[in-house]
Amino acid sequence: MSEETSGMSGLLAHAQQMQEQLAQARDAIARTEVSGSAGGGLVTARVTGAGELVGLSIDPRVLHSGPPAEVAEAVADLVLAAVRNANQEADAVRDEAMGPIADSLGGLGLPGLTGG
Repeated sequence: MSEETSGMSGLLAHAQQMQEQLAQARDAIARTEVSGSAGGGLVTARVTGAGELVGLSIDPRVLHSGPPAEVAEAVADLVLAAVRNANQEADAVRDEAMGPIADSLGGLGLPGLTGG
């Protein structure tokens, strides 16, 4: 086997290994749930690592805290903040899971594929 063929075989084996690691990381991310809250925990959102909203809880005290129009606006603001917070946590989970894979791909000399 020539040195070039041997090198290509190694590169293909490494690419297959990376593809398997990527699939495993994506599965783990999809199974992970994180939460974010707003208003001191009055509203809590749960999302998967993939960013899918899977739960939302609102403390009933929020619903009785003032005139209906103000309460509706406050609840909407709190929900948005809680979902944003949960999605930031999901981003961190994705970065942590995918960082080593991206770093490995960057080691192949492919531009723009480093974890940073």
